[in-house]
Amino acid sequence: MKNIKDYNLEELKQQFIDLGEKTYRAEQVFKWLYTSNITSFDEMTNLSLDLRNKLKQNFNMCVYNILKKQESSDGTKKYLFDVLDGNAIETVLMEYKHGKSLCVSSQIGCKMGCKFCASTGAKFERNLTSGEIVEQVLAVQRDENIKISNIVFMGIGEPLDNYSNVLNAIRILNNQKGLNIGARHISISTSGLVPKIYDLAKEELQCTLSISLHATTNEKRSAMMPVNNKYSIDELLKACKFYIEKTNKRISFEYALAKDNNDNLEDAKELVKLLKGMICHVNLIPINKIENGEFIKSTNENIIKFRDYLNDNGIIATIRRELGSDIDAACGQLRRKNLRN
Repeated sequence: MKNIKDYNLEELKQQFIDLGEKTYRAEQVFKWLYTSNITSFDEMTNLSLDLRNKLKQNFNMCVYNILKKQESSDGTKKYLFDVLDGNAIETVLMEYKHGKSLCVSSQIGCKMGCKFCASTGAKFERNLTSGEIVEQVLAVQRDENIKISNIVFMGIGEPLDNYSNVLNAIRILNNQKGLNIGARHISISTSGLVPKIYDLAKEELQCTLSISLHATTNEKRSAMMPVNNKYSIDELLKACKFYIEKTNKRISFEYALAKDNNDNLEDAKELVKLLKGMICHVNLIPINKIENGEFIKSTNENIIKFRDYLNDNGIIATIRRELGSDIDAACGQLRRKNLRN
């Protein structure tokens, strides 16, 4: 049976036409799904009993169960959700001055194999559907009785490897008749799937693009991120420049600093050379130590020196605030523990 949350509003209208219903009914249902905390069709009280029964006969309403919830001393909350087929995904709620941000997963497992990421430890199972992505937002809003204001596609999985479902989820999240989360408050992170970056540039979305760069030479980057063996730094940056030219939007480059690996002054100098002239921002990340991982966090002194060198040489750089360090902060750690239990 089809998950009703997999459809954006225009698709849902077509589904209702196919069922012999008026399209305004689709708008009513869409509003119920995304502006209330309902978990069943029976709660759609302004619909006739016949229509509610028809919906139950033709659709299911994906509603996640919380397998585990952890809360950090800094207010960060990490969820492990049952996606109703025996699999589990992680979602993280973070508190900022500008609002409540949710880091969502786009896949069950990940194919990318980045050596510093805890998601690498659990095999790829499948893509999440649009509705399964959106349900992460709805499930957290129900549990916390809050309104999510920012979405970050930086959880388990490579968003651009699940391109069509992620884009459709963004259309649902962004719709003014539903969750109404502004596109500028949605960020898509990628390890560097070059062809999809070109595709995304042509979508005319106002979302923020974040590139996981993490190294300044192909040798170092390939050792950290196998995707670099397919798409080199030169190819990646060429795609990024096309994206900036096409969208006139700034790109955020993610750079996880690992001790005695990519955190020295020579790396900082090379990073300045690579990014010079681009509309960009560098987000420096104190790397999370993961079980059996070979990379460890750089020293605070080196992180600050790295940031200051970039800023002094015309590249805007900030250090990401560490959140949830006491609740398995690295993406994928909670899921890995659950799979072993």
